[in-house]
Amino acid sequence: MEPEDARRAKQESRHSNVHRVDSYGFERPTDFDYVTYEDFFSGYLVVLTRRAIKWSKLLKGNNSVSKSLKVKRYIRKGIPNEHRPLVWMVVSGAQAHMEQNPGYYQKLLDGDKNDKLVETIKTDYYSPEMMGLKTDQEVLGELVKMKIPAVAELMEKHGIMWTLVVSRWFICLFIDVLPVETVLRIWDCLFYEGSKIIFRVALTLIKQHQAFILEATNFPDICDKFKQITKGPFVTECHTFMQKIFTEPGTLRMATIEKLRETCRANQIAQINGQYVR
Repeated sequence: MEPEDARRAKQESRHSNVHRVDSYGFERPTDFDYVTYEDFFSGYLVVLTRRAIKWSKLLKGNNSVSKSLKVKRYIRKGIPNEHRPLVWMVVSGAQAHMEQNPGYYQKLLDGDKNDKLVETIKTDYYSPEMMGLKTDQEVLGELVKMKIPAVAELMEKHGIMWTLVVSRWFICLFIDVLPVETVLRIWDCLFYEGSKIIFRVALTLIKQHQAFILEATNFPDICDKFKQITKGPFVTECHTFMQKIFTEPGTLRMATIEKLRETCRANQIAQINGQYVR
């Protein structure tokens, strides 16, 4: 028998102008809210058109863009799809690396496997120990203590580790967690401003839904609340959502995150060795 969510989604899609497969080739989830999305996108098209005109004037046909306050402001308001490949490559630094090392990728393909390079590419997030991933989840926990203490107290009361509720946020960078348009807007800022954007998004989701999360009374309930806060109009309306991530969490400096990373990483290592760092 077909699940109720799937039947409802099919019925909504038949009466909607929104296709079941999005413009990037991905099939929408079975619980996709076609009505909310159609209402949102009819207004968002105006924003996209306005941003496309501004970006075309900014780039003026050039294949380069320099970092500046103006570019940062433009990126926070969204990069049009037609300019994303260029802008992502430039602002992330990938374009410069590629130009400084012409033909390097092809040489890797043609040569023998380089185990050292493979380990470098894995990074701490994707190594078997996942030390970097665990560290950043603990950093989020510390930031929640500072900025949303009631939620931190709830998590501690029920003995819930952050890794149980936010692992996919970090390891997938919100892909298959938030709507695709919202994810692309997050990545626009991520490539320009770095990993603090991931913490801004996470803190915004938690702070915006603080009262809802605090209704939870047990472990399964808390896990369910964290799944639900990644759905609905708040995350679908990506333009408003992106404005929120730069106001809702308040000040969040990269220096603060790096300092917390040092402490949390030391704690991870100490726990392996049977110690703990305060």
